[in-house]
Amino acid sequence: MLDDRKLAVLRAIVEDHVSTNEPVGSKALVDRHNLGVSSATIRNDMAVLEDEGYITQPHTSAGRVPTDKGYRLFVDRLSTIKPLSSAERRAIETFLGGAYDLDDVVGRTVRLLAQLTRQVAVVQYPSLSRSTVRHVELVPVAENRLLLVVITNTGRVEQRVIDAHGVTAEESIGRLRTLLNTCLDGCGLGDVAHAVANLPDQLPANERPLAAGVLSVLLETLVDKADEKIVFGGAANLAHMDFSQGLREVLEALEEQVVLMRLLGEAGDSSTVTVRIGTENPDAGFRSTSVVAADYGVGDITLARLGVLGPTRMDYPSTMGAVRAVARYVGQILAGS
Repeated sequence: MLDDRKLAVLRAIVEDHVSTNEPVGSKALVDRHNLGVSSATIRNDMAVLEDEGYITQPHTSAGRVPTDKGYRLFVDRLSTIKPLSSAERRAIETFLGGAYDLDDVVGRTVRLLAQLTRQVAVVQYPSLSRSTVRHVELVPVAENRLLLVVITNTGRVEQRVIDAHGVTAEESIGRLRTLLNTCLDGCGLGDVAHAVANLPDQLPANERPLAAGVLSVLLETLVDKADEKIVFGGAANLAHMDFSQGLREVLEALEEQVVLMRLLGEAGDSSTVTVRIGTENPDAGFRSTSVVAADYGVGDITLARLGVLGPTRMDYPSTMGAVRAVARYVGQILAGS
């Protein structure tokens, strides 16, 4: 365990390196920080920090830079996450509040996170498996064709064109529509199959083939589908970042949805911002990056995750504050949708 003074020295090294992108020497620490000890004492502390693996010397006669282990201790010992200013909070609320559907919410969130943090923003769509049905619509669109529309409580809209099985009368279509909404309003998507199991028995025999066709598509869409979709933005910010490994590896990893899912990690405590630093990331393409992520949801229900990716030399307090604030606002927007 490091004592308070060595922790203060480490904190100062991290802050200076993030600010200047240069190795940090003992003289610079004395000049910039009120550590209350001599340069010689700071050099001794830096030697201990280096022996313990928290900092390293990139070149002979150079100062020191934090290692992944040093950044991890810095993040773990953060006493506060830097809050956004009132102007920034108003801007977030106004920008996200103007969204008109779920796709727009996600798109705006990606752009907002990338602008706030100057990093790559990554946002997961609300998972269907954690959603409930708000409304089901059946709309005739062509001869012997219906459009099935399912709207979830998160504002997600799923649409499929299906065979009407010869049933085109508005009365029959309306009867099926009413039964579907009666059975499914507020139903969790994992419970849909059970909720509609006896629905065809409530219809005349000649309308049951239509019901069977609609239910088959409905279950395929909402229950059997592996729908975890992730979008990212702000890739242009990578051009201004420094990575210990090639930029190409990072860009290639960003293109893989499965990799991005692992990158964001598992949903957990919605009040917690998680940070993965360098080698803590599961994919080799992101071993020179840090990922700051948080859950978002409606009430106590976690729907998905969002976050940002950047170099390990990151302003962690500000980035964590921005990710946490945006996650909260996205949850509020979805709760009111």
